[in-house]
Amino acid sequence: MIAGLKGRLIRKSPSQAILDVNGVAYDIHISLSTYFQLPKLQEFATLQISTQLRNESIQLFGFLTLQEKETFTLLTGITGIGPKLALSILSTLSVNDLLSSIQSNDIDRLSSVPGIGRKSASRITLEMKDKINRLQSVDMPPGEPPNKFLSNELEEDAASALLNLGYRSTEVKKAIQRSLQNNQEEWSLENLIRESLKELAKG
Repeated sequence: MIAGLKGRLIRKSPSQAILDVNGVAYDIHISLSTYFQLPKLQEFATLQISTQLRNESIQLFGFLTLQEKETFTLLTGITGIGPKLALSILSTLSVNDLLSSIQSNDIDRLSSVPGIGRKSASRITLEMKDKINRLQSVDMPPGEPPNKFLSNELEEDAASALLNLGYRSTEVKKAIQRSLQNNQEEWSLENLIRESLKELAKG
């Protein structure tokens, strides 16, 4: 079983990273949190790997932090939460936000994740409450530096990431537009996606 990979980053998107490890290219599913922290293309990256066997195929899920990988493992141990849905949860909520929501039994926040209804949200809080203590001592990585300006490409990347999470195109467009009305002086892709997710959660 593959537990980790270190290699040259040859491709990345909000949901995928491809690492060249000694001439072998590994296709790895990633969360938005991991995507935000990846280095530039052709630089080396180390990912914690969760190997999943589904329908006789092997899928790799990669994370920059052990905390996120362990959270993913706990989520996929919950009835009805598969790896793709667990990745969607970690893309919508940071690990700290997820832990906070579980501790405060914030069903509304958890059910704002695409594919998670109130029943699934209740199950997550019930089954994870006694398992999250070991996750809280691991430090989170620093956020990416903001861009000096907002470009159309940045908006398109944000929209693509949100669509990958399962939100509808009309919802995404409105959420991004509402976020931009905040008139923030400096934007990064992470900031724009996070603000748009907050707008989407409002409905």
